[in-house]
Amino acid sequence: MLVSRRRSLASWLQLIGSVGLMMVVLTHIAEAFELMPGMHWGLEASAGHYLDLGSAVLGLTLFPIGYLAHAFAR
Repeated sequence: MLVSRRRSLASWLQLIGSVGLMMVVLTHIAEAFELMPGMHWGLEASAGHYLDLGSAVLGLTLFPIGYLAHAFAR
C-alpha cells in the first residue's frame, strides 16, 4: 500500500524486504511438504538452503532500513 501511495526509495526497500520474508515462509512450507525435492531442502550446502538464507538476509536488512528511512523522512 505504501508503494502505491508514495513512490520513494524507503517504500521500495520495505516492499523488497517483505517479499524476502515471504520467500522465507514459502521455502519453509516447501520444505515441510517436501515440494521440489530437487532443491534438497534441509541440507546445508543445497540450493534450498541458500535460497532460504539469502531471502532471510535480504528481508531482515532491507525491511528495517526502509522502515527507518520512512520514519526519519516524516
